[in-house]
Amino acid sequence: MVQLPLVPLDFPDLYPESDGKPMADNTLQYHWIVRLVTNLKHLFQGQTVFVAGDLLWYPEQVTAPPAPCQAPDAMVVLGRPDGERRSYKQWEEDNVAPQVVFEILSESNSAREMLHKQTFYRRYGVLELFFYDPESHDFWGQVRSHADAEFETITPLNFPWTSPILGVRFEMFADGLKLFFPDGEPFKDPETLFEERDRAFAKLRELGIDPSTL
Repeated sequence: MVQLPLVPLDFPDLYPESDGKPMADNTLQYHWIVRLVTNLKHLFQGQTVFVAGDLLWYPEQVTAPPAPCQAPDAMVVLGRPDGERRSYKQWEEDNVAPQVVFEILSESNSAREMLHKQTFYRRYGVLELFFYDPESHDFWGQVRSHADAEFETITPLNFPWTSPILGVRFEMFADGLKLFFPDGEPFKDPETLFEERDRAFAKLRELGIDPSTL
């Protein structure tokens, strides 16, 4: 009898770590995504909150592909620790869904695609979802108090408006959308935040305090 060589079974990858799409289509969209994620991380530093950008979120397990998923441009998950992840598999995160998501739009985003994203986020428990086009300044949001509640639509007509979950204030100006921290300070470019952090660390060291011990 001739022994045939063992051939490994080719099991499908149920939860890919990339959707094959670029993070952004242009520098303006990229700038907004990075700015959002950096400022949201700054807002929740020291708290049990996970903030990520362009990370695949899988809300439920499947036995065959494709698994339902989305990669929000920015998402906030209260109650889950910060840290590195290759994707956000909800069943491995105490089944906590992202409460807040942002989508920054570009010309390549179709109305059908945005409707699909909106339906997905509503179905899987997101409480606040925001869509913004930094070129046209078009903005809309959908918010609710809990996963079974009806959504309220938020547009610039409601501005100034403060997110119940984030405590962040939304306002629209001639040059576009502005977000403000609960203390009234505006969201800043990442470089500015890093410079302020470094100055604060330097001041602590002058006082004989090691920032890493705080």
